[in-house]
Amino acid sequence: MSIHFGVVRFVLFSLILANTFPTLGQSASMSKETSGAARCEQLSRLELPSTTITGAQLVPQGGFNGPAAPFTGRDLSPFYKNLPPFCRISAEAKPSRDSQIKIEVWMPAAGWNGKLQAIGNGGFAGMVDYFQLGAAMSKGYAVTATDTGHTGSPVDATWALGHPEKVVDFGHRGIHEMTRVAKSVVEAFYGKPQTRSYFAGCSDGGREALMEAQRYPADYDGILAGAPANNWTALLSAAVADTQALTLDPASFIDRSQIPVISHAVQAACDELDGLRDGILNDPRQCHFDPATIQCKTGQAPDKCLTSQQATALRKIYDGLRDSEGHLLYPGFLPGAEEGDGGWATWITGSAPRQSLLALFGTGYFSNMVYEKPDWDYRTFRVESGIKAAQEKTAAALNATDPDLSAFRAHGGKLVVYHGWEDPAIPAIASIDYYQSVVAKLGQPAADSFLRLYMVPGMQHCADGPGADSFGQVGKWAATDPQHSIRVALEQWVEGKAVPATLIAGKYAGDGYSLQETSPTMTRPLCPYPQVSRYRNGDSNLAASFTCAATGEK
Repeated sequence: MSIHFGVVRFVLFSLILANTFPTLGQSASMSKETSGAARCEQLSRLELPSTTITGAQLVPQGGFNGPAAPFTGRDLSPFYKNLPPFCRISAEAKPSRDSQIKIEVWMPAAGWNGKLQAIGNGGFAGMVDYFQLGAAMSKGYAVTATDTGHTGSPVDATWALGHPEKVVDFGHRGIHEMTRVAKSVVEAFYGKPQTRSYFAGCSDGGREALMEAQRYPADYDGILAGAPANNWTALLSAAVADTQALTLDPASFIDRSQIPVISHAVQAACDELDGLRDGILNDPRQCHFDPATIQCKTGQAPDKCLTSQQATALRKIYDGLRDSEGHLLYPGFLPGAEEGDGGWATWITGSAPRQSLLALFGTGYFSNMVYEKPDWDYRTFRVESGIKAAQEKTAAALNATDPDLSAFRAHGGKLVVYHGWEDPAIPAIASIDYYQSVVAKLGQPAADSFLRLYMVPGMQHCADGPGADSFGQVGKWAATDPQHSIRVALEQWVEGKAVPATLIAGKYAGDGYSLQETSPTMTRPLCPYPQVSRYRNGDSNLAASFTCAATGEK
């Protein structure tokens, strides 16, 4: 049977080539491609430690039939049909008895740029992002991704129950194993190793990115970490505490229909603090919105205000996770972009009590990873004991909070972190806190030699929001120049061509699955932290009307 299908693949690919190339030079072209097919399929016999190659096939153009887009469910078949020929390797790594880390490595059959690009995950992982694989491979990269050791929805954590080794795989080992396997496969296929290796991830992928820099500093030359969920134990402790604030008293729940009430009040109070009324808070730390200002007064319609219980819950969400003595353990969410498809109604409040994404992540984490009780009752959560249990049980595997990046710096690695100021999934201040911890550990000059942080005004989680949310970050592959692509800017830094400075973000129509550059409806500068953008004059839809300045500078 295997011989039969191998022959069929060879014949089909030869017919495609015959219709693609002119007669002149056809033999040489066919010989080259046939050799590529043979080299790809021979990788099925590649022997790697604790790893099995489960598939090796040269996929012809248009020959990959992949799944719908993760999270959105969009049909990506038109995108897949345009993928160039590539060698697809599937593998499974088993570094422990309970490990089943599925890995994909895609390598362009022609036009390889000599680089390896690795793709991170989201949520609890459990799947491979085939769009990201195809997008990177289409740009000339050898590319790799993994499910981190389990298969399922990114919101589901039941796989972790009773499987501590799988938690370790999810926490950091899966990405490292993927990297090890991918580098070996690339060298075997091309006959030489990659010249540079890069990793890019957002959310949990941002946590994975920082974990790589901290634990495995030699894995990658350049790392792009978006909205990193790096303080996992504190983040999901806060998620449960916020869920309690919204639901323990049914009168505290804030319905999605009331989100505009909050959003409009925030904009009225803070939009013009940056000198421009545009629905975007350039630095929402300057916004000191008080929920008491929208608390219902006698005779006021309930859809125009919040009850006292709702206002109290909202204040807790803004205020952050605190212990019984009021000490801040984890920052709260900043005001400014509560509305929208990627806003609070999705992440924080939900369509119904306990149906927000953060509620599902928080309860799933504590039920399956911390207490290992499927019937754990979130109402029993107490901040001090809960976060202590989370730290003791899972911090070693899941938290990427170590500020000592000296080994990564010594390796020559470069790290770029970005975060939307108004992220409703992971508080933006958390990335600033981590950046400042690295500066405190290594000193500003040392940090400046390899680390940059970009805070994005008006952006929600990884993308979306009222601000300019496209700048070549994870999932955005259209831009190819270093001023408009943070990914390209990182590469140029690694390759000694230029140090990242001010970037230009754009706002585009569509859902982000295009690989072609189009005209933005708005552009804004992205400033390296601690600088923030300041409006000067002119058209507020143009980046040229803004400048980067130190915090507090006019």
